[in-house]
Amino acid sequence: MLKVCLWAKTALLVSVILLGTQAHADGVSDLKSALARLQGQSPLKAQVDAKTWNRQGDSKETDETQGAASVTVEEGARGLSVLYSKDMLAKLEAEERNKERDAKAKTPTLSALSEVNSSSLRPMLSAASVLSRSVEKAVFKSEKPEAYNGRPARVLRFDMPIDKLTEKERKYMKNYEGVLDIWIAEDGTPLASRSSVAIAARAFLVVSFDAKNDEDWVYTVVGDRLVALRKETRTSGSGMGEKGEGKTIKTLQVLS
Repeated sequence: MLKVCLWAKTALLVSVILLGTQAHADGVSDLKSALARLQGQSPLKAQVDAKTWNRQGDSKETDETQGAASVTVEEGARGLSVLYSKDMLAKLEAEERNKERDAKAKTPTLSALSEVNSSSLRPMLSAASVLSRSVEKAVFKSEKPEAYNGRPARVLRFDMPIDKLTEKERKYMKNYEGVLDIWIAEDGTPLASRSSVAIAARAFLVVSFDAKNDEDWVYTVVGDRLVALRKETRTSGSGMGEKGEGKTIKTLQVLS
């Protein structure tokens, strides 16, 4: 009887371990399957608003800029079009004239313009392909249940390798940390993601710098495509006696 009980407990323990391992594998598999089916080309029309903020320098002398821009985007069989409203075009022209007269003039619309061009908007309109590339490069670490906005979800954690630095640049690396968290629904559909990259480096024994980049994404499904409803990027860095920080928030509203 004792042997039977011991065998039963051992079998139960093994099954729990196997189920846990299978759950980890299933989470990544579910995510990849969802990303594969959400790279569609269904027509999409949306309004994208961007707000930027940057500050350079120390507390004694700082240069701070803010920006705001809004565009209407439409993607369909004929491709991608970005529509700048007459009001925004008027603001751009006024800021350009002011800048010509005064180099220190504030240019909030010009400052945010790069965040609403076609190359910057594509990751929001076709989020599945961007997230797929990140997952393929990353190394899976863990999976656990964690509710997202009150709904059942799982969070997958990945380590992000250094893939954008050359071998020469990596020689100066003192410390690197890159983490990617992705919240997925029961069927693997991405709900949100958060990435964090921190770098510390030193060159020539005297020059050191630190940099950090954090990104938060919120997703939704429109037709057969994954779309980012919100993207927030926060950056900071310091080196050679200088430091700076910035934040960009982009929001997307689907139009009928």
